[in-house]
Amino acid sequence: MSNDQIFRLTTKDYTILEVMLDRRLGRDDPLVPILQRKLSAAIVTFREDIPANVVTLSSRVTYRVNDAPAETRIVTHDEMRGLVGSVLSITNPRGLALLGLAKGGRMTFARADGSEETISVENVVYQPEASLREKAKLGQVAESGQAALQPAPGTVGSGNILLRAAKTMFMTDSSGFDDPGPSAA
Repeated sequence: MSNDQIFRLTTKDYTILEVMLDRRLGRDDPLVPILQRKLSAAIVTFREDIPANVVTLSSRVTYRVNDAPAETRIVTHDEMRGLVGSVLSITNPRGLALLGLAKGGRMTFARADGSEETISVENVVYQPEASLREKAKLGQVAESGQAALQPAPGTVGSGNILLRAAKTMFMTDSSGFDDPGPSAA
């Protein structure tokens, strides 16, 4: 097994792995060596800075185990009921191994039976952080008036009317007063 790998993790993903390791230390858990490797070789970045081709939590990834056919799953923190066959939790060695790998990256780890397994990332189909950046970029373009979200000629409003409506609905009451609610008291 190679220890010269680099894993890119968001601050949130790194913290989750730290907690997982703390809860497993002292137990004979096959995830401990993977967690230790991930944490010791991690490059930690803010979610805004993580490259779009890196597997993060909630990413949809196409991967291959050894020479088996490629599979596509969503990497999750916990097992999710109702999504059997659609998700791969980081409480599973394969899900954990995928986290932090970039497209084309691979990791070899020991299975519970002592044999080795290599998992490789074929493609990051969807990454939530990249999606947020894209939405923010589209929002900036729309607010600058450069997007195709301009009103049709002869109509009232602007391309960002939905954004303004959402801000009004979720940030203020009907008078426009920003009330933080009882939790701020």
